[in-house]
Formats: sequence, structure tokens, C-alpha cells
Amino acid sequence: MSGPEGPHGRADLHIHTLASDGTAGVEAILDHVERQTDLAVIAISDHERIDAALAARSIARDRGLRAEVVIGEEVTTLGGHLLALYLERPIAPYRSLRTTILAVHDAGGLAIPAHPLVPFPLCAQGWILRRLLDDPDPAAHPDGLETFNPTSLGRPWHRRVVRFADLHGLARVGNSDAHALEAIATGWTTFPGRDAADLRRAIETRQTDHGGTFHQTAGQLGTFRQQLRKRGRDARHEVAGRVRRDGTGRDHGYPGGHLRPPRFDAPGGGGDQG
Repeated sequence: MSGPEGPHGRADLHIHTLASDGTAGVEAILDHVERQTDLAVIAISDHERIDAALAARSIARDRGLRAEVVIGEEVTTLGGHLLALYLERPIAPYRSLRTTILAVHDAGGLAIPAHPLVPFPLCAQGWILRRLLDDPDPAAHPDGLETFNPTSLGRPWHRRVVRFADLHGLARVGNSDAHALEAIATGWTTFPGRDAADLRRAIETRQTDHGGTFHQTAGQLGTFRQQLRKRGRDARHEVAGRVRRDGTGRDHGYPGGHLRPPRFDAPGGGGDQG
């Protein structure tokens, strides 16, 4: 994809795996991204953990895959969910949104509220975001907003979120919030360039835009059924591992993810550790 200023890439920075509430493992996600999408950058952004993201980055690099993997985490804060991107260490949950954003920046990452303005406890509200943007410490400011989220949380308030981002000079970021393979790349961010470093610069300089297609209700019900089946499998595997006392449990979706504690078992013994 090219524009008047040269080639533009696409990124999807909000993808969940088996390690949290997604329904696909890391290798299946990477294969789907490689074969079925034109994404240049993805982020694995599981809830409260980065182990699957670290495994995904290691596997993608080892295989020379087209899409670059950014380490992300969807952090639960007292002010709503926050996408923490470009991490090398996990961010602690259940603190104020301001404290969490400060921690993300201290870790060298970018902080982007997920599905904001929706009147729901998991979403950052406008008054909280305005207070952060007025904070005299620039490290407390979010780096952008998830202005496109194709799920039922994002659709009704989409236009309002876009207006808010534009009014306050925040980068537009679009994502799929995918919990199943078929949802990946249904929402995306466009940016000048083709790699993760280009994308970061584009977010920081507000040169991004969003795109995508909103989900139909039937599709989301199908994902919910997949999640219920996953939870049933997880419970059975956890119980079986404890009964056998063999150091295994539910599958976190990467080689070594069934071990206790889960740890990435890279070919040859290398790779990132969760």
C-alpha cells in the first residue's frame, strides 16, 4: 500500500492468545498473519502478561516472517484497560490509569487506552483522559487512542472516540482486539513505513490512521463459544496436571506453555523467556 508520501504499512496491535482469553496459539496466529493478511507489524497484547508475546517475537524472528512482533500487554487499571506497547517487561495491573501510564513510559513503552469512552468499567472515560492530558507531567499523557475497535465495545462510540482523539491531538490507532484467528486484521493502523520502529515514530508524531470493518453480532457469539470451550479445556488440563503431579497445566499457546511454571521452550534452547 502506498500513499502520496511513499509506502504505508498496516499494523494490528491488539491480539489475544491462549495465554489470556484468546482462542488460538502463537504459532497459529503467526501463520495466519503470514498467509492471510498484509500486516507489517502485530502486537500480542494479552491481559496482564507478556510471555506469549515474547515467544511470538522469538518465533517470528527465527522463521524470518514478514510481520514484526511488538511486545504488548492489555493492562487492567482502575481507570480502564490500557494497551502497553514496545515492552520488555510486564506492567503491574490494578493501579490508577495515571500510575500505569507512568510505569509504561518508565519501561520505554507507549500507552494507548483501549476501546475508550464506552460507558463500561473496562474503558477509560473522557473526564479521566482530559485530566491526564491536562497533567503538568507529560509522562502521564497517553500516546494515542484506540479509535477503531470492531467489537461491540467499540462500534457505538466510534465517531465520538475519533472526535475526541482529533480534538486533543492524539494519534489514531485501529486494532482488531482479536480473540480468534478470523478476527485478526479486521481493524488496523496505517502508518508511513514498514516496520515496528517506523510505526512507533508515526504514533509519536501523530501520523497514523485507522481502518477496518465492524464485527457482526453472530461472529462475536461464535468467538464467545470458542472461549467457553477453551475455558473448559483449560480447567480439565489444570486438574489433570495436578492429579498427575507432572508439572503441567493448561496450554498458554506456545512451546513450553503447558509446563508449570510456563516457559518458552525455543528450538535449540534459546529464545525469550516469559
